[in-house]
Amino acid sequence: MPKPRKRQVSLNDTPYYHCIARCVRRAFLCGKDPLTGCDFEHRRQWLVDRMKRLADVFAIDLCAYAVMSNHYHLVLRIDQQQAADWYNREVVERWLRLFSGPDLARRWLEFDSLSDTEYHRLETLIKTWRQRLFDLSWFMRCLNEPIARMANQEDHCTGRFWEGRFKSQALLDERALLACMAYVDLNPVRAGMATTPESSEYTSIRERVHAPESQLLSFVGQYPEQHSLPFRFEHYLELVDWAARRMQSGKKGRISAQEPPILQRLSMNPDSVFDFLVKKPDLRFSALGPAHRLRAFARSVGAKFVHGLGLAEGLCPQPR
Repeated sequence: MPKPRKRQVSLNDTPYYHCIARCVRRAFLCGKDPLTGCDFEHRRQWLVDRMKRLADVFAIDLCAYAVMSNHYHLVLRIDQQQAADWYNREVVERWLRLFSGPDLARRWLEFDSLSDTEYHRLETLIKTWRQRLFDLSWFMRCLNEPIARMANQEDHCTGRFWEGRFKSQALLDERALLACMAYVDLNPVRAGMATTPESSEYTSIRERVHAPESQLLSFVGQYPEQHSLPFRFEHYLELVDWAARRMQSGKKGRISAQEPPILQRLSMNPDSVFDFLVKKPDLRFSALGPAHRLRAFARSVGAKFVHGLGLAEGLCPQPR
């Protein structure tokens, strides 16, 4: 039985989440359907354009993405404090970039006078909109629903396009974040669709290499005045390149001379990291991180336990 979203998201434990959405009815999100010969490659750009538009409106940063033939991956950072710091006017302007909204909101923006009753109603709406603009479910809803409508119209059909709700995993420390971002960026290499990360179309790693001035959340040291990912870009590239080379060579054995230094600094077992990067993620894991953080997350979301303690021992070991 699916867990309610409040049992999967705890901003007190982490702002980082890995999200996955998959198509139903043997539908193609993107790519070419070998059965019908229809080419849906253009839908990849639909998704990339939409996620960037939403990242520009919501208090949610885009860390990593990969758009595959029947599913996509996102790694997102929720910035609750940013939403709290917005003036009321900015909240209204952002919301109206996505939705039509009530007439009184537009009148207020145009400096028309409102009655006391109308103003109190608007204040209630602004409070609701502010909450929604850093809500993971609302972000994914605003991403998936328009894509589903456009795809159904193109396919001349109705009904579900997405496989129920999206899946999400909380990333509880920088090691979990590092491994999950690399997993997302390596999707096309793992699927045999690309030979190198930088040639993997519709992935964040390719965008970061070919378009450094992108809307993606920056790495530490790139833009000191902005929020950033907690590791350097060159170290992340080392990890992704190392994993991609091992995937291409078929060598699962440990090659110590080629291990990225970031794995040593974060005390991450190279074999455990590589196993994680080449396997399909277990979506029972509602969170990824060290064992003590997993237990704390379980308490925060009201769960008796969370899956993933075995994985945590190798991927995110506790310091000795």
